[in-house]
Amino acid sequence: MSLIDTFRTGRKGTHPVDDVPPLAQLVPLGLQHVLAMYAGAVAVPLIVGGAMVGAGQLERGDIVHLIMADLLVAGIATILQAVGVGPFGVRLPLMQGVTFAAVGPMISIGTAHGITAIYGSVIASGVFMILAAPFFGRLIRFFPPLVTGTIILIIGVSLMRVAAGWFGGGTALGPDFGAPRAIAMAFGTLLIVVLLERFAPPSIRRISVLCALILGTLIAIPLGMTDWSGVGEADWVGVVTPFQFGMPTFEISAVIAMIIVAIVVMTETTGDMIAVGEIVDRPVTPRGLADGLRADGAGTLLGGIMNTFPYTAFAQNVGLVAMSGVRSRHVATCAGVILVGLGLVPKLAAVVEGVPQPVLGGAGIALFGMVAATGIRTLSKARLDNGNILVVAISLGVAMLTEAKISYSADGTNVVLDLYARFPDWFQTIFHSGISAGAITAIALNLLLNGRREPREQAQDEPQDQPQDQ
Repeated sequence: MSLIDTFRTGRKGTHPVDDVPPLAQLVPLGLQHVLAMYAGAVAVPLIVGGAMVGAGQLERGDIVHLIMADLLVAGIATILQAVGVGPFGVRLPLMQGVTFAAVGPMISIGTAHGITAIYGSVIASGVFMILAAPFFGRLIRFFPPLVTGTIILIIGVSLMRVAAGWFGGGTALGPDFGAPRAIAMAFGTLLIVVLLERFAPPSIRRISVLCALILGTLIAIPLGMTDWSGVGEADWVGVVTPFQFGMPTFEISAVIAMIIVAIVVMTETTGDMIAVGEIVDRPVTPRGLADGLRADGAGTLLGGIMNTFPYTAFAQNVGLVAMSGVRSRHVATCAGVILVGLGLVPKLAAVVEGVPQPVLGGAGIALFGMVAATGIRTLSKARLDNGNILVVAISLGVAMLTEAKISYSADGTNVVLDLYARFPDWFQTIFHSGISAGAITAIALNLLLNGRREPREQAQDEPQDQPQDQ
């Protein structure tokens, strides 16, 4: 048995989740996770920071501090989630990053009340998450395979919009979005992943995404698709200072808005934790879920102190766990250490930022598709009669309503569709996230159509001649 097979299956008497890979495997596996989530990790501080610069709340140079703080706290939150400290941390291979669900509310809060009100509301939402975690932990009974599989499927399908943005070169507003060479580079990176999975030895297949990202970037260099202009300007050492922009202020309306975001984040994180538990064959218990959500709250609380934003589990890394087959939570720990390093050494962060977005898009298709496929595999454990198929169908449909942001008018011009623009802010906060909208719908429909009888009825209706899993 090879070293990498050892930490996939676990040493004798040890669950593979708790195995520590050898350092020669640990570092590239951890780096692979960082590259998979890096673009998403820095997107929120770029968006919110840019909005605050436009509102006169920050200067352009402050955005660098936001990114450094984001990476540093993401690393600390990831280590806490993977290693666990007392009642904090689910102790599964989960990566933590800033949630996109908070972008709209934070911009609104910052514009109306100033950036210190953003951090006050983030701190308050972190405290709320810590206190509410035990209650959410008891909700695990509302997540049978039917609901869990549906949510995991929705997570994977929803992330395809992110992959599409990377695939085309970053943003639909850019003049070069969808350029043929960007699409070709993305498909080329995806092809490298497939070829490595088919022909490479097992030790390489485990880091096929990392290898594809490196090879794709090297191919992109002579094509002029990489931009490392920021490397020379970046400092070697950066210091993140707590409360750099002033002491937090606590506006009641801002706190309420961010608590609603926290509930959405906890719902999404619950789906991610359950998904990872399914993939690594360590089902999440009510206590484990509470510990994981409590760690989310601690990361968010620390984020408010360190001038960054609410944290959640990153779904794209769930697909990487499924694709690599490596279950060790200490791979995420290593990735957390790398993130901390990137937060303290801006020059290294600038190097990572130079990976072309089409290269990320090619890898993203495989990663996010693996998440969706894991959801389908989980759904296979449920009794898929007409009623349960209806649960899946409607939940997926409701989720996709919020993901279909772009359409075409009769004259061929782009039209932005914001379905819930006329609804109250609290409603938009919840239902603008396809993951949270689909999760709420799946839970409600399962309770309506199946009540609490789903697990027992599924066992009773299972064909008697079906082979049992060994």
